Amino acid sequence: MTETDDTRSAAQKEQGASRSRLRRLTRHIPLIAPLLLWAVPCWVLLHTGQRWPLPVTLTGTALFALGLTGMPLAMARGHGRRQQDGAAIIGDTLLGAGWILFTWSVLLGVLLRLVLVGAGVGDGQDRARIVTWAVLGVTAVLLAWGYAEARRVPRVRRLDVPLPRLGAGLDGTRVVLITDTHYGPLDRARWSARVCETVNRLEADLVCHTGDIADGTAERRRAQAAPLGTVRATRARVYVTGNHEYYSEAQGWVDLMDELGWEPLRNRHLLLERGGDTLVVAGVDDVTAESSGLAGHRAHLAGALRGADPDLPVLLLAHQPKFVDRAAAHGIDLQLSGHTHGGQIWPFHHLVRLDQPTVAGLSRHGARTLLYTSRGTGFWGPPFRVFAPSEITLLVLRSPERSASA
Repeated sequence: MTETDDTRSAAQKEQGASRSRLRRLTRHIPLIAPLLLWAVPCWVLLHTGQRWPLPVTLTGTALFALGLTGMPLAMARGHGRRQQDGAAIIGDTLLGAGWILFTWSVLLGVLLRLVLVGAGVGDGQDRARIVTWAVLGVTAVLLAWGYAEARRVPRVRRLDVPLPRLGAGLDGTRVVLITDTHYGPLDRARWSARVCETVNRLEADLVCHTGDIADGTAERRRAQAAPLGTVRATRARVYVTGNHEYYSEAQGWVDLMDELGWEPLRNRHLLLERGGDTLVVAGVDDVTAESSGLAGHRAHLAGALRGADPDLPVLLLAHQPKFVDRAAAHGIDLQLSGHTHGGQIWPFHHLVRLDQPTVAGLSRHGARTLLYTSRGTGFWGPPFRVFAPSEITLLVLRSPERSASA
């Protein structure tokens, strides 16, 4: 073995050890996170020099204790075996409120105190109480705004995407992407219908849904998903599974989308032809599919491209952005993904980056491959979006041949 091989082997061992430590840490997160989310704001807002009257301190502490115990219990009843929608709404809302309160307790608890001390404002008690009211005020505003952002029909994000191998006949092809609709405990049938109306106004050639349709089985969320059957496209409507389908009888969702007129691209492709040129539109199951135990479900890119002319440009649907490593290795031209929600509630996007190569937007990977990561059309769990707005995406594919002749 050469010195280079020895070095590489040592680096791989170190990397493996780091991943092992990270896995051990993540196993404890479900136990540690609720405690931090509620204990830190309780301490910052009530017990750092405010000297509130005893009834205020006791009542506030009791409310934080109720959040600490009630949130995991409600989420367990709502997302566990019982699947109680009311409990899920309570648990998810407490989770979002707790995260926002925790974030701004830490930020304002430190920064605002430093500013007040530097400005010589009040004594220790005055400064502590100013921080408390500031944190509560910011949290209330962000919760109200975040709820409105989560429940609104997403804005349309439009961008041109140049693909060097795209033929002139396909220049201007309109691709609409929706993803992560997450129909769930909060009934959003009317919202779903309005989203589909917005999509139809975009006059797409191709409409794509890159997974995480809902939280719950197809039978249970059918009414919310039904408007997807009204979506129009001049060429095709295509869909791939997300990881949440594999929590809720994925095959039922594949069957329902087929029933609604969408083509589930389960490790297969179709051809989009216009003006004498052809685009391969391929899709793969989510990367979690194989571990679900469902027969025939797995992410198989080679299978998706089997029989396709390798000289043709390829648009790939894959739920998770991290599939782009495999896409780039196969020379895919453009991958469309969701999954990240853009972080959904700031600053959660920093944690998303630990698992995914991108959080939102267009990025390049390797010599040829572009990846577009949507922030998602709906929301998961907490009904809030803070500094991570939802989107319906219109991508206009551009050919260099048309650009050169224009």
